[in-house]
Amino acid sequence: MTTLVKRILTSDAGFAPLVLRVPVGLTLAAHGAQKLFAWFGGYGLEGTGQWMASIGLEPGYLMALLAGSAEFFGGLALVLGLLTRPAAIVTAFTMLIAIFSVHISNGLFMANNGYEYALSLLAVTVALAVQGGGKFSIDNLLVKKA
Repeated sequence: MTTLVKRILTSDAGFAPLVLRVPVGLTLAAHGAQKLFAWFGGYGLEGTGQWMASIGLEPGYLMALLAGSAEFFGGLALVLGLLTRPAAIVTAFTMLIAIFSVHISNGLFMANNGYEYALSLLAVTVALAVQGGGKFSIDNLLVKKA
């Protein structure tokens, strides 16, 4: 295993990343499924793409595909602890885009469609990018096998 890959996968963190990874990963995957597949009351790629285009994120369909994929596949990767740091970085970037393109003008609170929830997801994903997947992750298994 190359040094770079080993550095990306290695984590000395204990159980705390698991506590963060699973609920946040499931939440992100569900939001991504809304965008990609119209599950859980979502609008799917077409509807989400039209909405994204209406707020200036063009081309809307591609932006919906990118955001939905980052959330869905990144969320699943976080749940599993597979490529935790890359998945966390991608989802953190997605949350930054959501905060500044959708929520910032509404203030902090969710009751006004504010950025508090996206900020919470951003904080968790940045923490996971820093500490890695932890003891109970596929990343940890891969490093041990190498």
